[in-house]
Amino acid sequence: MTPARRAAIYARISSDPTGQALGVQRQLEDCREQAKRHGIGVAEEYVDNDVSAYSGKVRPAYERMLADLSDGTRDAVIVYNFDRLTRRPIELEKFSEVCRAANIDQILTVNDSLNITNEDGLFTARLLAAVAAKESARKSERVKRKMRQNAEMGMPAGGAIRPFGFEPDRVTLREAEAQIIREMVERFLAGESARSLAADLEAREVETSTGKPWRSTTVNGVLTSARIAGLRSHNGVVVAKAVWPAIISEEQHEQILHMINSKKTSGRRAPRRYLLSGLLRCGKCGGKLYSSARQGQRRYVCLSGPDHRGCGGIMITAPPTEEWITAAVLYRLDTAEMQAVLTGQRQKDERYGELATERDRLHSRMRELSEMFAAGEISRLEWKAARDPLEEAITATDQQLTRVTGSSTLDGIVGQGAQLREGWADLNLERQHAIIRAVLDFATVEPTRQGGPFNPSRVVPTWAL
Repeated sequence: MTPARRAAIYARISSDPTGQALGVQRQLEDCREQAKRHGIGVAEEYVDNDVSAYSGKVRPAYERMLADLSDGTRDAVIVYNFDRLTRRPIELEKFSEVCRAANIDQILTVNDSLNITNEDGLFTARLLAAVAAKESARKSERVKRKMRQNAEMGMPAGGAIRPFGFEPDRVTLREAEAQIIREMVERFLAGESARSLAADLEAREVETSTGKPWRSTTVNGVLTSARIAGLRSHNGVVVAKAVWPAIISEEQHEQILHMINSKKTSGRRAPRRYLLSGLLRCGKCGGKLYSSARQGQRRYVCLSGPDHRGCGGIMITAPPTEEWITAAVLYRLDTAEMQAVLTGQRQKDERYGELATERDRLHSRMRELSEMFAAGEISRLEWKAARDPLEEAITATDQQLTRVTGSSTLDGIVGQGAQLREGWADLNLERQHAIIRAVLDFATVEPTRQGGPFNPSRVVPTWAL
C-alpha cells in the first residue's frame, strides 16, 4: 500500500472545562507519531475541542474534513481512537460513503488501522461505533443522574457565567451585588417596572456579571431566579434548599413570581393615566416620548435608557400639554377643514363606556381567579375551567370595543366642538384619547433652553385631518 501524502489528522474531546485544549494536544502528538511511523505525510490537522460526537451537534472541523475528503484533497485519516471520529452509527455510514466515493482506504488509529471501504473493515467499524454509542448513552444517563443528585443536595450547577450576586464559586455572596438585588426586589414589589430598574442600573453604571447592558429581560431573569432565595432548581423546578445563603426570603420570591404570573395570566395592562401616550415626538431625535412621573408630577420624557434608545433631551409636564392639545383638537373640530361630524356621539360613548366597564370587570375576575390558584384555594383543573370562558368573553369584548372605536370615530365634528368641550370631562380617558388620535397624527415637542412656565410654542401638532 502506497503511503498517503495528504493525510488528515482529526482530534476531538467532548468536554474541556479548563479551556486549555490539553486533551486534543495529546491526541495530536500521538497521531503525528503514528503518521511518522507509517511514513505518511500530513496535510492538515482538524480539531473540534469541547464538542461531543454523540449529541448530534455540528462539529465544524469534522464537517470541513469531510468536505476535503470528498474533494479529493485528502487521502487518509488518522485519529487517536475510532470513537474520536464518531460515536453515532448513522454518522459512520455517511463517513463510509464519503471514503468509498473518494477511494480512501486508510483510516489509522494510534493502535490499529481500518479499511472501511471493504465489508470486513466496515463491519468492525460498525461494531466499534455501536459500542461507542452505547457507552455514550450510559455516560449521558450517569451525568444526568449526577446532576439531579447534586441539585437534590442543593449543590450549585456548573457554568461559565457567574451568577449576579455571587462569586465565581457560585456559593459565596458578593455582598455589593447582593445588596443591589435586595434593592431591586423591594422596588419591584413596590410597583416599579423592570424597565425602570434596568434604566436606573445603567445610569448608576452597575455592571452585570457578563458586562453586557442591563435590559428588562436581564432584570426579570435575576428577580425570578430561585437562586437568590437560597433555593436550588433543576429543569425549572425547585428541588432543594441550596448550600449557599439566601439574598431574599422565600416569601419575597413567591411574591415576585405571583406578580409576574398575574400579569401574564390576565393580560391586563395598567389603566391609561396619560392622555397623549404614543402621540408625542421628541424635537431632537424624533423618538417617542414616554410617560414618566417624578415626585408626583406627571411628565412626558424622551427616554435614553434600555428598551427605548431615545436621546433623553426632551421633557415636558403633562397637564398643561394635555390641556393645550385638547383645546387645539376641539377648536379644530369646529373649523371648515373638517369634513366629518361625530354622529351618534352619545350613543357610541355610552356603548364604549359599557364595554370598557365590562372589560375591566372581566379582567378583575381573571386576576382574582389567578390569585385564588396561586393561593392554593382552587385546583389547576378548576382554574382552567373558569379561565377559558373568561378569556373568550374578554376577546369578544375587545373585538366590540375595536369596532366601536374604529368605526367612524370622526363621524360628524363640524360645529360640535363646543358640545364636546362641555362634556369632555365626562368622557372616559380612553374615549378622549380616541377622539384626539383621530384628529391628531402626532405632536412634536421642541427643546427649550430654559425652564419656566409651559410654552405652547414648543408643541407643534401634525394633524391627521
